[in-house]
Amino acid sequence: MDPIQLLFYVNGQKVVEKNVDPEMMLLPYLRKNLRLTGTKYGCGGGGCGACTVMISRYNPSTKAIRHHPVNACLTPICSLHGTAVTTVEGLGNTRTRLHPIQERIAKCHGTQCGFCTPGMVMSMYALLRNHPEPTLDQLTDALGGNLCRCTGYRPIIDACKTFCKASGCCQSKENGVCCLDQEINGLAESQEEDKTSPELFSEEEFLPLDPTQELIFPPELMRIAEKQPPKTRVFYGERVTWISPVTLKELVEAKFKYPQAPIVMGYTSVGPEVKFKGVFHPIIISPDRIEELGVISQARDGLTLGAGLSLDQVKDILADIVQKLPEEKTQTYRALLKHLRTLAGSQIRNMASLGGHIVSRHLDSDLNPLLAVGNCTLNLLSKDGERRIPLSEEFLRKCPEADLKPQEVLVSVNIPWSRKWEFVSAFRQAQRQQNALAIVNSGMRVLFREGGGVIEELSILYGGVGSTIISAKNSCQRLIGRPWNEGMLDTACRLVLDEVTLAASAPGGKVEFKRTLIISFLFKFYLEVSQGLKREDPGHSPSLAGNHESALDDLHSKHPWRTLTHQNVDPAQLPQDPIGRPIMHLSGIKHATGEAIYCDDMPAVDRELFLTFVTSSRAHAKIVSIDLSEALSLPGVVDIITADHLQEANTFGTETFLATDEVHCVGHLVCAVIADSETRAKQAAKQVKVVYQDLAPLILTIENYE
Repeated sequence: MDPIQLLFYVNGQKVVEKNVDPEMMLLPYLRKNLRLTGTKYGCGGGGCGACTVMISRYNPSTKAIRHHPVNACLTPICSLHGTAVTTVEGLGNTRTRLHPIQERIAKCHGTQCGFCTPGMVMSMYALLRNHPEPTLDQLTDALGGNLCRCTGYRPIIDACKTFCKASGCCQSKENGVCCLDQEINGLAESQEEDKTSPELFSEEEFLPLDPTQELIFPPELMRIAEKQPPKTRVFYGERVTWISPVTLKELVEAKFKYPQAPIVMGYTSVGPEVKFKGVFHPIIISPDRIEELGVISQARDGLTLGAGLSLDQVKDILADIVQKLPEEKTQTYRALLKHLRTLAGSQIRNMASLGGHIVSRHLDSDLNPLLAVGNCTLNLLSKDGERRIPLSEEFLRKCPEADLKPQEVLVSVNIPWSRKWEFVSAFRQAQRQQNALAIVNSGMRVLFREGGGVIEELSILYGGVGSTIISAKNSCQRLIGRPWNEGMLDTACRLVLDEVTLAASAPGGKVEFKRTLIISFLFKFYLEVSQGLKREDPGHSPSLAGNHESALDDLHSKHPWRTLTHQNVDPAQLPQDPIGRPIMHLSGIKHATGEAIYCDDMPAVDRELFLTFVTSSRAHAKIVSIDLSEALSLPGVVDIITADHLQEANTFGTETFLATDEVHCVGHLVCAVIADSETRAKQAAKQVKVVYQDLAPLILTIENYE
């Protein structure tokens, strides 16, 4: 297969690359190659949203353009062929005109340090390209993948809410009057006496949103997609080859030729492993525009979804279905939708695929426990033909007899309709509601005999409590035939705790908390099912369910809203006196346009060097030896600094900068690699060989350290 040029657009400008490195991500390409430094490097793993840009793709089959936000730090440029990329610089600037989003975030006091602001702007921009008058639900969902450490979210949300078609009240009404109206009326009555004002900005001054002024999708890319026959694209790098087949047949052939190569759609699973865990894949297969991977079909036995659909597309599909079909048929879909609304952020959901999420089988996967209890099946394809396997606990544990074969491709997933007297629930607990990995999650399903009340089938799976997702199948089997009452719940709790055991060394720790969550989820499931049974049969009403219904309340159901007051400025106050006046941040506009310059945004100077630290992998150990020879032999490496180089400068008070004889925590600085590029410095740091001899006691907390 011959190499091909990479063609895409950035902010309306054509970009053609002949020698593409498959390891190059979009973020460094924007910042270093194109000098578009408005897109920021934050966490590097898709968790903060500072690097958010908008990707636009044209689908020649549907004749539709899809605009969606992505994390540039996890987007390989090889995946951008035929797309249009929009960064914060493409929206507006201080030299020409501002985009209304940029103006409003600045004037509504939505920036402080401003580092996260371009990402916030781009998340909101992608939302407005699809929904010019978004709802509050759409707004909060769009910003769910963006983190801010200093401004706080209130002024950012205030700025974005000016685009919404509904006000930002808490959705609660008393006597038919909106709570926000009540609050404003009460404030109006008190303003005469207190001389206060609730306004920090004036919406009348804002530029109107005019969708006709937005960047259009490049006509050239439309013509190419419509007229040129699609063909497999191959990009060769120094270490990695990137193969992008465009037909299912080509995909199967590539997988047959390279059975160990991962199939990548969004790079959200493979990417962090490559970047942070040192995993290396010499061949990467990335399907592109394969219609069979985007299938959406309904049949008598359920819904079939293509493995290539993004999680955000799956969310929209399921939301549409649950609105059209009766609740008893969509129990599994409703549970999946509940998790999809909080799974990661919008950027990750728009990149990650359904098939990738399933096949990755992470121990804290939100969807896999639900898909397993829902009796889903996987449709596979290889050169040997088609095959179907259940998405079961054995599959999630990667048992050879229940797993994909190396040369097989996951084409689609079948999710059955639920039945009458069947209930499915989803539970998760994380450090925050959105954009955080679950500490523990669970999928639970129960089917009752006709008439309800007696268990016929029961399935419970937990994630986050072991090295893989765990099924409480023995406990479930012993509960079949039992009535759904408090006695059954008591027995179930004891059985599940005995079966789903957590060792003191369980991944992630927090053993006692996780045990509590295991029982808490089971209790909530009991309450949810009891409510469902009561709806079906009003005579079924266990006393426990009625007394503890508050356990099912959503603590985050209300939209964020606020009422602020500040003292009116005395008419006699001098114009130059800023006290009491809500003055816009002097750098606010430049924060919102990406024009503000931070240290890492400055162009590299001639012969500039880069430094990366080698850190300890031990909690408490003696340094036996440090071998620098392999790292020093790498191209571009200038020197490696150790404690011996610094001598007396290495000590300040009772502390040392670089470790001498011992390390006292994971991450303790051992030495520093200096090279002519950041990439080479990091590569060399991995080649420094440090031999440790563990010491007691292990220093795992501050309390252990003396």
